[in-house]
Amino acid sequence: MNKAPLGLIAGTGKFPILVAQVASSRGIPLVIAAIREEASRELETVLGVDQQGSSIHWIGLGQLGKLIRIFKSEGVEEIMMAGQVSHSKIFAPNTSASRKILSAMPDITMVRMLMALPEKSTSSLIGGVIEVLEENGMKLIDSTELIKDLLAPAGVITDRAPTREEMEDIEYGRPIAQRLAGLDLGQSIVVKDKAVVAIEAMEGTDQVIIRASSLVGGQSLTLIKVARPSQDMRFDVPVLGLKTLKVLEECNVTAVSIDAGKTLLLDKERLIEEANSLSISLIGQC
Repeated sequence: MNKAPLGLIAGTGKFPILVAQVASSRGIPLVIAAIREEASRELETVLGVDQQGSSIHWIGLGQLGKLIRIFKSEGVEEIMMAGQVSHSKIFAPNTSASRKILSAMPDITMVRMLMALPEKSTSSLIGGVIEVLEENGMKLIDSTELIKDLLAPAGVITDRAPTREEMEDIEYGRPIAQRLAGLDLGQSIVVKDKAVVAIEAMEGTDQVIIRASSLVGGQSLTLIKVARPSQDMRFDVPVLGLKTLKVLEECNVTAVSIDAGKTLLLDKERLIEEANSLSISLIGQC
């Protein structure tokens, strides 16, 4: 990376906070465009008052033009995206008319980008944003560039390996999850006794786990979370963190399969320690 400030488009969760912490510790100046509907206010404390050359700007979900103006004015040339923007928040029901509208008022740059899209899938939406950024002389880089050590290793990650039954569910469900991810649907499925209980769509991993648990009355489950077949590490990288671990505990998910080298384990050491204490098996697969 060059000496110009690094742009960070910050979405939900701990991911953007970790990126900001590492950048700050290495003296890398950051210009953060924090999505108001998603990002945590903790980002403001990460930078502190003495982080020379760094700044944070709060923008609305639809303010693509404002984002570009901020980055240009601050001399940003390279950008990272960290933290998801919920697909379900992009579109919300309009009760006054039976159609869907953008939940955040888009500016003209966003409107033009959306009108040019052939579809409104996650990859298409983010791809449209990337194209606009590149047209304005900015390059999107690998979102894990500063935190490679948090990527899941291959093999059994926790003390406990999956049981034979859990492994059978993983082997059954993993090809299904990969096919669904290849269709640009969700990246997680929940399985029990070699049957798919629930698949992720717009709601996100935590909600699909909760839904699956309600369908089986709290019986034990296995979660399979995969990357896309040709995962672009610049955006929408699969993440597993403490918040989801709590949901796994509450919903009696006893085993989790994730993609090695393509899934971020946020708060990695603590995550593994707590998974061990809960006897939840984590396995990284290639």
